[in-house]
Amino acid sequence: MKVNQYLKEKLNNGTVHITMIDPLKQSPEAAGRLALTAQEVGSDLILVTGLNGLSQRNLLLTTKCIRDKISIPLVYSSAGAEALCFSFDAFFFGSLFNSQNTNYFCGGQARAAIILKRMKLETIPVGYILVEPGIKMGDAANVELVPRNNYWLAASYAVTAELFGMQMIYFEAGMNAAQPIPAGMIRAVKKEISIPLIIGGGIRTAMDARRVRQAGADIVITGTIIENAGYRERLRSILSALKD
Repeated sequence: MKVNQYLKEKLNNGTVHITMIDPLKQSPEAAGRLALTAQEVGSDLILVTGLNGLSQRNLLLTTKCIRDKISIPLVYSSAGAEALCFSFDAFFFGSLFNSQNTNYFCGGQARAAIILKRMKLETIPVGYILVEPGIKMGDAANVELVPRNNYWLAASYAVTAELFGMQMIYFEAGMNAAQPIPAGMIRAVKKEISIPLIIGGGIRTAMDARRVRQAGADIVITGTIIENAGYRERLRSILSALKD
């Protein structure tokens, strides 16, 4: 089954949870263990993110270690990284809509597009929008961050991405963000679009997860919580808040 179809079927049953793993944060073996734990507690998909500084060797080793441990889909999202691997079930073929760096809007994607098409790999067009504080990626991509209180601008970017043909919209508060995307912004965006809305960044507790779900998030991504001790129980509580 294609990953896009898998996600559509999952969405028919409620909110989807994705665990994000950054290969630069731990060894490939540790990444495999994290992915297995995420699957065991109920995560629906593993997303490997490729940021600047990721080597081809690290990506290949991390992908293999994760692939050996899990049966749920494994997807890759490359945010300006040069590393590429064909062992994924699909690619989030993303464009960062509020970036002033063309490499993040379409330049980086253009370098991989012909290869992905010729390899007949599944690609899922995703429109990315970064919201304050937009830590890490926001600095590298020269982003005009969406202010947390500017719901109109957030909705405008989302509708723009949908009209460009994106199949999903991903609002991200940035790695290590202190707070999730505001619930009011999620509601405002959800009201204007007809495609799945992904929310990530700053979601560390069950209460955070419940708020973004109730506001209208179709898919919730967490990543930072798995980088600390005791992540199994924290992730379990987040999954309970999303699925119950």
